[in-house]
Amino acid sequence: MNQTKFDTRARRWIPLTALAAALLLAGCGDKKEDKPASQTAVKVNKDEITVHQINFVLQQQRGLKPEQTDAASRQILERLIDQEVALQRAEEQKIDRDPRVVQAVEAARREIVARAYLEKVGENAPRPTPDEIRKYYEEKPALFSERRVYSIQEIAIEAKPEQQAELRDALAAAKNIDEFIGYLRAKEFRFTGNQAVRAAEQLPLSSLESFAKMKDGQAALVPAPTGVQVIVLAGSRSQPVTEEQARPAIEQFILNERKRKLVEDDIKALRAAAKIEYVGKFAEAAASAPAGTAPAGSTAAAVPGAPAASAGVAPAAAATPAAPAASTGLSSADISKGMGLK
Repeated sequence: MNQTKFDTRARRWIPLTALAAALLLAGCGDKKEDKPASQTAVKVNKDEITVHQINFVLQQQRGLKPEQTDAASRQILERLIDQEVALQRAEEQKIDRDPRVVQAVEAARREIVARAYLEKVGENAPRPTPDEIRKYYEEKPALFSERRVYSIQEIAIEAKPEQQAELRDALAAAKNIDEFIGYLRAKEFRFTGNQAVRAAEQLPLSSLESFAKMKDGQAALVPAPTGVQVIVLAGSRSQPVTEEQARPAIEQFILNERKRKLVEDDIKALRAAAKIEYVGKFAEAAASAPAGTAPAGSTAAAVPGAPAASAGVAPAAAATPAAPAASTGLSSADISKGMGLK
């Protein structure tokens, strides 16, 4: 081989050998530094609890501040250890094969998988545009620009359907709520009192307009499952919200509604395409149900919204003028429901 050919080949291979040497040297370094951090948090007998398990539980902790993460992780790990030792003993005793346990595990699996599918369906909901948010703000003055904070008194009265007219007349004739309560005691009606302070966004949208039209001291009587409920607007104060302040809540509310509608429509389409055959007593219930509806008790999962905070309970007290009972459009459950704006 002549010298020219040798030099040419050498020039070709030198870069490759240099690269190989560099890789080899990198591999010969301190292997402890290059080894990825272990994902095992603790070993419990033959099994391990991993960092991934801890992080999964951490993700479920809403409102957790960054500085609380370490302490929360340690608490979660201890709970997982308790769970693991119990699980291992349960498997030794073959409790995991108990038919009731198997059924519960399968029910949980169905719920988790179905909910994951519905959440995936809801992901296709488009976010509202700035114009849509502004339009919603302008169409709901009682919720935003004319927002009020309401002091509400509730009186739940046990009564028969035929006694509702009598109670309505007594409420209209009473000069104040104390006089009406005196009437209830004289007639030996059983009742309970409750009072709460709720902002407009803590009231159901379906009833907010009716509340906004009520004046301080006005009372309304509405049917309830066990009788009637008297709702007294003891007082209110104006506390408006600007569009800028309301924008995040409005955006989330509209988005949640769109997700709910997508999920609802998808379930309807799936039910329409499926072959559903009720059997036995369930066939009788299905036959008697109105067309296009599922039998009583049948529900479809939905993308959940945040529940409203519950108000404290205290006896009804302060004497406030009671105006004639107004038609407010409220239901007995409306007072304790929120709009889910968050």
